[in-house]
Amino acid sequence: MIDMRLPLIVFCCFISVTIYAAKSDFQGTWQGVIMRAGQSMDEGSVVYVDFQITDGKLSGYMREETYDTEYYAIKQIKGQQEGDILSFEQTVIQDDHSAFRSKWCMLEGEFEYDPIKGYMKGSFSSTDCGRVRGDIILYKKDFEISTNAQSHSTHSWFAGFVRDYNDGLSAPLIRIKERENFVFEPIFFDFDKAEIREEHKDFLDRLIKVVKGHSDLRVQVTGHTDSEGSNGYNDDLSKRRAEAIIQYFVENGLSKDRLKFDFKGENDPADTNDTAEGRQRNRRVDFEFIQH
Repeated sequence: MIDMRLPLIVFCCFISVTIYAAKSDFQGTWQGVIMRAGQSMDEGSVVYVDFQITDGKLSGYMREETYDTEYYAIKQIKGQQEGDILSFEQTVIQDDHSAFRSKWCMLEGEFEYDPIKGYMKGSFSSTDCGRVRGDIILYKKDFEISTNAQSHSTHSWFAGFVRDYNDGLSAPLIRIKERENFVFEPIFFDFDKAEIREEHKDFLDRLIKVVKGHSDLRVQVTGHTDSEGSNGYNDDLSKRRAEAIIQYFVENGLSKDRLKFDFKGENDPADTNDTAEGRQRNRRVDFEFIQH
C-alpha cells in the first residue's frame, strides 16, 4: 500500500531581484507542505528540508512527516541548480517509521523560488510508486533538521501556514520586509462624504495583508475633516470616515480586535484650510501601527 501522504524534496531557483539577491540565501533550512495530486494543503504532509549547494551541486536531507502522527522518513537528496531551476532526486531513505503496510515513496522533481512572496514551489513525481505526483510549497526558517526519530518541533505551525498561504500572505521573512518598508498613505474623501474612493482600495488591501501577517500588530485609524461646517458636525463626519475604513477592514478579513479608531474633526489639519487643495488634504483618514 502506498502512503497517501507523500512528501518530497525541494529547493529552487535563484533570482536577480531585490528581496533575496544572493545565492547563499537559498542555502539552509525550509519547511512546508507536500501534496499528492488532488490533495488540498491541509491534507498534505509536513516536510522539512536542509539544502546545501556548492558549485551548482545540491546535497542535503529532507524529513517528511505525516501530519499529527509519529510517522516520518528521513531521505538524502542530490541534484543541481541550473539558472533559476533546482532539480532534485531522493536517493536513500536514511531512517523511517511508517504505518503498517505503508511505504515512503522516492521522489524527483524541479523547484523554483518566488521572490515576491518568498515561497519555494515545485512539482514532483515518484521513481518507485507508479503514478504518484504532486506539489510542494516551502518557506525559509532557521532550525536544525532532525535526522533521528525525534522531530525538532511539533506541527503547531502547520495550520497557520496553510491559512496564511491561502489568504494570499507572503512567507514570514518577506512579511518582515513588507512591514519594514510599508509607507502609509492618507485616504482622502470628497466634500461632506464618508464613502471610500475606489482609488484607495488597493492601498487598504495591502495594509490589511501587513496587519494580518503579524499577530502582534494592530492599526489605528484616525478621521479628519476640513474647517467647513460646525465643530460638532465635523467631529461626527470625521468619526464616520474612520468608521467607514474600519468597516472595510472587517469586511475584508481583518479582525475588529486588531483595529482602533479615533476622530479629530477639523482640529488636526494637514494643510491650510484657505485653499481648495489644502481643504482636500484635510478631508482624510490617517493610519498608525500599534504594537500589542
